[in-house]
Amino acid sequence: MRQTLPLAAASVVITSEMLEQAAQVVSVAHRSIWTGASGEQSTGESVARHLESAAGLLVSYGWTRTWSTPAAGQLAPTDATASAETMLRQLLDYIREEDSSPGPITAVTALTRTAGTAHGDPDTSDIAQALLNVLVQVLTGSPAARFVPWSERLHRAPADIRAMFTAAAAFARTYGPAPAA
Repeated sequence: MRQTLPLAAASVVITSEMLEQAAQVVSVAHRSIWTGASGEQSTGESVARHLESAAGLLVSYGWTRTWSTPAAGQLAPTDATASAETMLRQLLDYIREEDSSPGPITAVTALTRTAGTAHGDPDTSDIAQALLNVLVQVLTGSPAARFVPWSERLHRAPADIRAMFTAAAAFARTYGPAPAA
């Protein structure tokens, strides 16, 4: 089931006029935004699914503005008399604990993780990021603006990121290539 995130509480508002302006930017780009590094074209629907799945990850795990190293764990100092088996078991338990509680993720991490699922691949991830770049350019009026630095600004909120993902998914469905007949 497709999940659509509401735009409520976002300071970011993407209008249909802005989507049309983004379409103009995409139409005059030096290369097709819809062709990924594989050399193959992705459909608008596949990119929209990727964005919606990534947005779902942000809802599930929470969003963090920037990535930071994990806090110091609870791995106790090793007893000098401990066997290699005991130390290895302690290390594996620590890794499992860290892996089971990943905490909040960044927008780019959500896009990257989705690339390894049934909802996306590396091409749809790259295309989604390119669409997000275009939307940020239209939103800010700056042709040099990029999504990642925009998403990491101090005042950015989770609702802003969800609004951008939702707008980019709508853009992909409206302006992206249709599946081959």
